[in-house]
Amino acid sequence: MSLEHLAGNAEIENSNSSPVDFSLLNPVTPTLRVSVEQMMGAVEGVRRYVISHLARIGRSCDVDDVMQDIRMAVWDGVARGNYRQIPGVPFEAWVQGVTGNVCAAHVRRELGHKTLPLLLDPCNGESPDILQQLTVLVVSRDYREAEEIIDQEWAHMILGLTRAAVSAPVWRLAVGSLTEPRRYAPPSPQDRRRWNAVTAVRQTAKTISQALDVDPEAVHDMPSLCLHAVACLPSPLLRGVAEAIVLPEHHGVQRQVAIVAVAEEFKVTDRYVAVQIGTARRLYQTAWRVIRSSMTSAV
Repeated sequence: MSLEHLAGNAEIENSNSSPVDFSLLNPVTPTLRVSVEQMMGAVEGVRRYVISHLARIGRSCDVDDVMQDIRMAVWDGVARGNYRQIPGVPFEAWVQGVTGNVCAAHVRRELGHKTLPLLLDPCNGESPDILQQLTVLVVSRDYREAEEIIDQEWAHMILGLTRAAVSAPVWRLAVGSLTEPRRYAPPSPQDRRRWNAVTAVRQTAKTISQALDVDPEAVHDMPSLCLHAVACLPSPLLRGVAEAIVLPEHHGVQRQVAIVAVAEEFKVTDRYVAVQIGTARRLYQTAWRVIRSSMTSAV
């Protein structure tokens, strides 16, 4: 056998043998499937943790907003492949980690800027000290007293418009949630009604504040007025519901089609979107009236 033949055989053997398992060079990408029901169930399972976490800073009324942020974060995490299944570790444990991060971010935001409770009745003859404490609340990390004072007339106008825009029972529940002593116990149905009332008042106040910032000269006609009113709503989901369902006044089949489209866009269930329609309509009408009134005053 010639040397050239031996050398050729050696090259063939070297090319066929390799210390690397070729199956590892192109691993099969696992197809991870987490059902919507499993995701929503896991998110609902952390609600008590969220309530407890927010209660530490007196923001239990934000539970619905934070739960929505968690739903979005979990959905995006699964869709983008950030969730990796580990043997023996349930999906709910990963959701718990996401929840901790979302809650921590929300707490940092709340402790980093000033907030206006918007639960003051300026017509009841409160003392100036109480007026200042309730009208302006600056929350900082070291819990120092307020260093900035919001214009009292502006605050009173916001409060008056907000109170006029919500029902009397909702206003009373919201005020009660601020003035009554805190109870450290599992939430009761009455607590949930209070939180819902506070959420309604806060959303209304934010909407009115945005509507007052609209320049009347930028509103040229009725369609422009409607679009500006939609833009005043306090969250992307509510704006989406108002734009896709409330503004076109869809009913029947068209309404159901719009609900499905909004649910897919914001990664929530159809039922959740349907529940938000009433809130979006109420806030849209409030913003519309405020902007319209500003236009009339500017003439």
